[in-house]
Amino acid sequence: MDKIYAHPGSLRNTTTHYCPGCGHGIAHKLVCQVIDELAIRESVIAIAPVGCAVLAYDYWDFDCTEAAHGRALAVATAIKRVRPQNIVFTYQGDGDLAAIGTNETIHAANRGENLTVIFINNAVYGMTGGQMAPTTLAGQKTATTPLGRDVKIQGYPLKISELLTQLPGVCYVERVSLQSPTEIIKAKKAIKLAFENQINKAGFSLVEVLSPCPTYWGLSPVKSMAWIKDVMSKEFPLGRIK
Repeated sequence: MDKIYAHPGSLRNTTTHYCPGCGHGIAHKLVCQVIDELAIRESVIAIAPVGCAVLAYDYWDFDCTEAAHGRALAVATAIKRVRPQNIVFTYQGDGDLAAIGTNETIHAANRGENLTVIFINNAVYGMTGGQMAPTTLAGQKTATTPLGRDVKIQGYPLKISELLTQLPGVCYVERVSLQSPTEIIKAKKAIKLAFENQINKAGFSLVEVLSPCPTYWGLSPVKSMAWIKDVMSKEFPLGRIK
């Protein structure tokens, strides 16, 4: 009998450090599956963020490096320009990419750097205690907005994907979700296309992934998935944006 499903070769067989129900494990696996399918494992270079996924290199069995908080796309730009033959991608959370790294994100996209970005949006700072993030929803309770995010004080959730679509250097933006098996399959297809764009020298590609954080949402893993579908995806609609 032919084996049709197996542990990805690019994914190390190690115990997870992520919280129960966290979406990072799923996203890590999807990235590895795509890298294996495209046969780019020996040429790929990943830049890990500062955040919950700072230890991504403990799970990925290919070349990885770290960057200072928010500087992943600056590091990725440097690596890609020095080694254009490599496939370079960043894996960043909403705090890393959309707060301290907003400058790097916008300018790398505006320059049309031939890079792939996997943007994990869980609407909260996960590693440092559950504070409000740029993507925290209006009314959402966090460690720093215990009464809920007040848009009159903290502003509105930042929609990075919609902002980047205005830039001519950006070739592809899609927002996906990990809320169900069906959506996970769509997420994998989007991630694969983002890598294919880089292989084809098409320019800057970003896939935003709505991912659960049961610990700081104060929900069970099952209810977290429902919250993505019923609440979060209303603020951040799924689909191809550019």
